[in-house]
Amino acid sequence: MLQRRYAHIFLTTLFCLLGTHAMAREVRSHTQSINIQSEESPSPEGGIVSDLPLPGGSFQRVLYLPAAQDAKGLMIMFAGGTGELDIEKNGYIKNAKNFVVRSSGLWRNRGYGVLLIDALDHQSMRGQRSSAAYAEVIAKVIAYARETTRAPLWVLGTSQGSIAAMNAASHAGQNEIAGLILTESVSILGGSHETVFDAHPGNVRVPSLIVANRDDQCKVAPPSMANAIAQSIHDAPVAILRVSGGVQRSQDDCGSLSPHGYYGIEEKVVDGIVDWMQKTQH
Repeated sequence: MLQRRYAHIFLTTLFCLLGTHAMAREVRSHTQSINIQSEESPSPEGGIVSDLPLPGGSFQRVLYLPAAQDAKGLMIMFAGGTGELDIEKNGYIKNAKNFVVRSSGLWRNRGYGVLLIDALDHQSMRGQRSSAAYAEVIAKVIAYARETTRAPLWVLGTSQGSIAAMNAASHAGQNEIAGLILTESVSILGGSHETVFDAHPGNVRVPSLIVANRDDQCKVAPPSMANAIAQSIHDAPVAILRVSGGVQRSQDDCGSLSPHGYYGIEEKVVDGIVDWMQKTQH
């Protein structure tokens, strides 16, 4: 509890100073081209690790993985759990079990680049993702993404990461992002003390997709809440993609290697999302 309190104080103090006009040339001075290494992901190559500078000497680390073919878009991906992917400078991902990492090769092979967002300062992001302070950080991430590619930007979050994705979409300026994808979203209050409903869904103005796995047993992300999430985004077109299946390898029903994390059905889920994205753009 004390650690959470210190993390909250750190984040609040840090971003009181945060400006919204980070320059791309400042970011580029902190980039490093690497070959990606990952124990659980399909070992993508040619990625770039970037540390987006923040006030106080801190930074937001991101990993950009370009599309394997002509780019149709860029997926800005927020992981679930604590958000700690622990991306090292050489591109090695310590915590690579999350759906957004495991599926990265599938997205790239379909023509979509991937931008993985790590946790701030190696701190748990639980309880911070819906905050105005974190929205300022996300704005820097989106600005970096726009400098990286002219292709459409899509924001995707999974589980706890859906809170961050909702926060991104609710604060995005006009025409900044093409759409929002929320997968197995935390919609019931639990240990993080926040849900997607705390991230201002009423302010979302872009096409949105809610993905719900009928076999998800995670108590804070029940598939039965998909309609309620969709209804909360009342000023934008919303669709619901219902899937089923998945393998329960983790003992935790909310773990990455379970139906909640689309373990074993990654390709089916990605294809369903891509189909919606392509229909949305036509």
